[in-house]
Amino acid sequence: MKAVRLYKAGDLRVEDIPVPEPKNKEVLVKVKAVGVCGSDIPRILYVGAHKEKITVGHEFSGEIVAVGKDVKSWHVGDRVVVAPLIPCYQCPSCLKGDYSLCMNYDYFGSRRDGAMAEYVVVPEGNLLRLPENVSFEVGAMTDPAANAWHAIWRSGVKKGENVVIFGVGPIGMLALQAARIQGAKNIIAVDIISSKLKIAESLGATYIINSSEKDVSNTILEILGKEPEVAIDFTGVPSVQAEAIKTVGRHGRVVFLGISHKGLNLLEEHVDRILRYELIILGSWNSFSKPFPGKEWTTSIELFAEGKMVAEPIITHRLSLDEAPEVFRKIKEGSIEYNKIMFLP
Repeated sequence: MKAVRLYKAGDLRVEDIPVPEPKNKEVLVKVKAVGVCGSDIPRILYVGAHKEKITVGHEFSGEIVAVGKDVKSWHVGDRVVVAPLIPCYQCPSCLKGDYSLCMNYDYFGSRRDGAMAEYVVVPEGNLLRLPENVSFEVGAMTDPAANAWHAIWRSGVKKGENVVIFGVGPIGMLALQAARIQGAKNIIAVDIISSKLKIAESLGATYIINSSEKDVSNTILEILGKEPEVAIDFTGVPSVQAEAIKTVGRHGRVVFLGISHKGLNLLEEHVDRILRYELIILGSWNSFSKPFPGKEWTTSIELFAEGKMVAEPIITHRLSLDEAPEVFRKIKEGSIEYNKIMFLP
């Protein structure tokens, strides 16, 4: 089968490798759609995976084409979404149901072979049923949608509150829809790319702000007449993280989801605001809860099926596996504008 293999950071190849065989409690999934996650970009271009010569990709959906002999609840032909984390189920976090914080987890695309391939073997415990009225492409968006819900629930946003979404990549665009469903009064989307902001507005953002053109906190005060209760950063950019702190009001909640791999350098005014406003700073990591893989996943699939959340407008590219090395080269050199890139094996 064809697979996109990462040999080391910056060395991505499309190769023919053997089709894997499922063990007793596993199934073989024919991959129908697999998305590029924001975490895939530094992994592929700069830092590498946990082991060399690994098939990348972890946001995916597909169809079961073979089952192990001990698999009873799944059958050939079933349409599925796959949760990419494989918890140990034994560490203190797993025993509490905090699977996102598992201390000894396995993971598709970074610790084991992933889904940028024609086929992938999946433990039956990682399967979710994909409704017939949800496309495989939208099914592959369940992972970012689950991450969005995890952040929204971490923020504790309540009906009537105001939410600022910093960064309207795929997770940010899904999060603004989740905030709307949660009953947020105003949802303010902030980004530096006008085309993304236009899509965010069409998906339910009450206001949009291009932060390369306007001061964010002052503009929000002008719009709302007060400071918002919640800000969520999906960019991982240290200056944006600091801006989120600067934005919220007294007893405000700030959630950091975007991965920066950089230090958080706060000015005196930001630290002073955390103290004087008694802000709550929260991290949001991954998307898993009990029962595994969690309500983040089941809620996302249900909302896609009901049409209450949409993902199609977020997908900007639909590519073959052969195009993977070239598109990542363009990402590195900054010659491509994109949101969700989807590979269709």
